[in-house]
Amino acid sequence: MADGTLHDAFVDELRDSYDAEKQLTKALAKLAKAATSPQLRAAFENHLEETRGQIERLEQVFELLDEKVKGKHCDGIAGIIEEGKSVMEEDFDDATMDACLIASGQRAEHYEMAAYGTLVAWARGLGQTEAADLLQQTLDEEKAADKKLSQLAEGGINQEAADAASPDEEEEAEEKPAAPARAGRARPSASDAKRSRR
Repeated sequence: MADGTLHDAFVDELRDSYDAEKQLTKALAKLAKAATSPQLRAAFENHLEETRGQIERLEQVFELLDEKVKGKHCDGIAGIIEEGKSVMEEDFDDATMDACLIASGQRAEHYEMAAYGTLVAWARGLGQTEAADLLQQTLDEEKAADKKLSQLAEGGINQEAADAASPDEEEEAEEKPAAPARAGRARPSASDAKRSRR
């Protein structure tokens, strides 16, 4: 018969999140370096600082539970980071790269929001109010970081990337064939034909 409890699952999930945050400190530094938008770079750098604080908060939670502070490799965040790394190797224009970096950052935020939402619920269920409050602070930061990335995307970065994808009007005019109306005017009218016969 299985003897693992919700407490065991909670500690396991904490270790997973602890490792995820450690992995993200390296990944966020790379995202910030790859960003060309100063606002996007600042958003990644600010969240990197927050992530360091989140690691400390998790260490406090381990102490509250009298558990050893250690991580357990988080495959989920590793996969998201690997996808982000692949994006950074693409030869995109600056605006498109920034749009893709936002997408990568938000994948990580959504993963973390799911993880911390679970941790908060489990901590409250286990009567670990202080731990739940610490984890809620981190969940709130993850939500705020996700919202900030959405604002940057919707505030211009996505549109810049979309504009870069569309050829400008001059190029479009060069590519279009002559308008049919002009071609019609080039043919002589009946009165022109009579005049030329005279």
